[in-house]
Amino acid sequence: MSTAASNVKHQASRAAESKPLEYLARGGFIGYGIIHLLFAWIALQVAMGGSGQDSDQSGALQEIAKQPFGKTLLIVIAVGLGAMAIWQAFEAAIGESGPQDTRAKAERVLNGARAILYSYLAWTAVKVVQGADSSMGDSNAGMTASLMDSDGGRILVGLVGLVVLGVGVGMAIYGYKKKFKRHLKTQEMPAGTRKPIIRLGMAGYMAKGTAYAIAGLLVMSAALNYDPEKARGLDAALKTLAGYSWGVWLLVLIAAGIAAFGVYCLAQSKYRKI
Repeated sequence: MSTAASNVKHQASRAAESKPLEYLARGGFIGYGIIHLLFAWIALQVAMGGSGQDSDQSGALQEIAKQPFGKTLLIVIAVGLGAMAIWQAFEAAIGESGPQDTRAKAERVLNGARAILYSYLAWTAVKVVQGADSSMGDSNAGMTASLMDSDGGRILVGLVGLVVLGVGVGMAIYGYKKKFKRHLKTQEMPAGTRKPIIRLGMAGYMAKGTAYAIAGLLVMSAALNYDPEKARGLDAALKTLAGYSWGVWLLVLIAAGIAAFGVYCLAQSKYRKI
């Protein structure tokens, strides 16, 4: 590694270890947990046939905005999510110490993906505060429609669906195998809470993975059938499930899993390695 690159990595490492950034990122996990708890509540309402709003993270952000002091809370959440995005971007840039094997390189890619996700959620929160109707589902459907009107667009949409399906399956496996444990300070957890927190993480990742896998299948279906409305992401996935008698029960389980992930995020605010 060149001296310049080494200096850049050293400075990035120092920035990533900044205490103010750590405190903001930990606060971001609290906000992320609140978003998922509301997301789970909306998904449960969809299962019971009582909600027409977006059943994804943007719907949760819009629900927060409706509450007293909701926009103030959204600003705080956006700052926390922004800090999480910066932290994950630094983690993607510098990687773990030690040999950069396949697992370490894959983790850097995941960190980069998380940085993009947290940035997007922070931006969506800001748009909601500004009064915009920031619907992830509408955005996804609009981009899909534009892509499918271009040459080779349907193939690209199909590939995106395949990637989302893969992300969902990978997320479910990540949870089932408890791979998230390596990011937790498990030795600092009280003995009575360690297993429950890990089980919450397992349930949460598996539920989110299932939802993303269904969303990926729907995006692939949108490409095959030229139906952009099926490419609304998690919103379409959960509302499609609600249309089947068996799907309602699966949707209830997914909602419970997303709620578990929300509680797990609250635990991460204290026990996540940052």
